[in-house]
Amino acid sequence: MVDFLNKWREGLAKTSKATLGRIASMLGATEISADTWDDLEALLIQADIGIETTQSVLTALKRAVQTNGLTRASDLQAHLKAELRSRLISPPRLDFATRPSVVLMVGVNGSGKTTTSAKLGMRYQKEGKSVMFGAADTFRAAAVDQLQVWGDRLNVPVIAGAPESDPGAVAFNAVQSAQSRGTDIVFIDTAGRLHTRFNLMEELKKVHRVVGKAMPGAPHHIWLVLDATTGQNALQQARSFKEAVKVTGVILSKLDSSARGGMAFAIQRELGLPILFAGLGEKPEDLTPFDPDAFVDGILSN
Repeated sequence: MVDFLNKWREGLAKTSKATLGRIASMLGATEISADTWDDLEALLIQADIGIETTQSVLTALKRAVQTNGLTRASDLQAHLKAELRSRLISPPRLDFATRPSVVLMVGVNGSGKTTTSAKLGMRYQKEGKSVMFGAADTFRAAAVDQLQVWGDRLNVPVIAGAPESDPGAVAFNAVQSAQSRGTDIVFIDTAGRLHTRFNLMEELKKVHRVVGKAMPGAPHHIWLVLDATTGQNALQQARSFKEAVKVTGVILSKLDSSARGGMAFAIQRELGLPILFAGLGEKPEDLTPFDPDAFVDGILSN
């Protein structure tokens, strides 16, 4: 358990040092004053928690001060931790009962989607499930090559097409191949696309529809990979992808590289999407199931 918490604290070191971790030193032995609230508000906003969530947290803390007769700023720490934790959704138990379970991986360019797909494949392979990759990012040859390298390393089949071929056709073939081979999970890596490009988002909708034609009920999971270093920009990305393909969960990549981990709260407040996994480093095992308690503990450590 100690190693588990240390992993989260180490992975979130940049976030805690840059913003939220400074709260502990700010909430010292001084008396609660107007400056206390101003400083706390500034730190929460700097951490990309979002203005609405920040105001909601501050309102709850002020209520706690009145209700419990708190006078010292240090008394706010436990209440702040509880308030932040209450705003995070515990991830649901992921169901892969359907065989094959089709997971559509979506996100913008550079979010770490292909690498994340491969790491997930490795994780579930270690759990004893058979895995397949569908390389539907046909516009970026490097993405197909990258997935193929992982496939060779893990001995996982990779279904790919010719460069610039129809990504829908690749996705269709991947699902059919997974069905014929009795594969447990097929991860379909789609092309990174800007959420502001209408034609590219329409193409993603097409891939979604084609997968459903290959296997009724598919895709069973649609996971959005968000680069944690993008801060509040990720919120608009998440909103656009959710509207386009009914995203079912979020994976926060590069959380170890970000000083703005508070975006997790904004995503859950605005969109109600669970965060399923978090990238706490570059190694495959650093992609870990999201743990709200460890996350809050990590961002508030100093």
